[in-house]
Amino acid sequence: MWAVVGLGNPGRSYSETRHNVGFIFIKRVAKGWKVRLRRRIFSSKAVQVERKGDKVLLSLPQTYMNRSGLAVKQIMEGRGIHPENLIVVFDDLDIPVGDLRIRKEGSAGTHKGMCSIIEELGTHKFPRIRIGIGSSALVDDATEFVLSSFEKAEKLLLEESLRKAQEALEMMLDGEIERAMSIYNQRKKPLED
Repeated sequence: MWAVVGLGNPGRSYSETRHNVGFIFIKRVAKGWKVRLRRRIFSSKAVQVERKGDKVLLSLPQTYMNRSGLAVKQIMEGRGIHPENLIVVFDDLDIPVGDLRIRKEGSAGTHKGMCSIIEELGTHKFPRIRIGIGSSALVDDATEFVLSSFEKAEKLLLEESLRKAQEALEMMLDGEIERAMSIYNQRKKPLED
């Protein structure tokens, strides 16, 4: 069994913010798989689906970002899921909009939701998809920035990264994380003048 968890904050005021890219992604996957995230279980909105003979739990923790680990720990213990079968999808301030990074494991960096998950699970050894929301070099106030909405021009880039992230997720669920990393961890070349 797999758990695919998108990080974000519940509530309408957060729904379209940069920090909610994990939620936006999971909702997109659910729509593509023709399922609805209605069930309240493990402090999350969730739905369990069958995919190629595997069970996959799509989840949106309702504990708020900084306490995401509480919901993830409940999911892992409640369904007996091993860390290597947990995929966490979240926003990354250090990756430009339109890009993503896939990792088998790693630190939380400065992401409070990931800090909470690693602390609660006692391990950093689980796969993740990091979706770019901007460049920290251009940001004065990170909190204000992550809670802002995407600019109109960025929405096309975001759409492209969500599409790529969904393709990467399918590969990861098929046991092809190395392939996903080699395809989707490519950095965009800057435009030349």
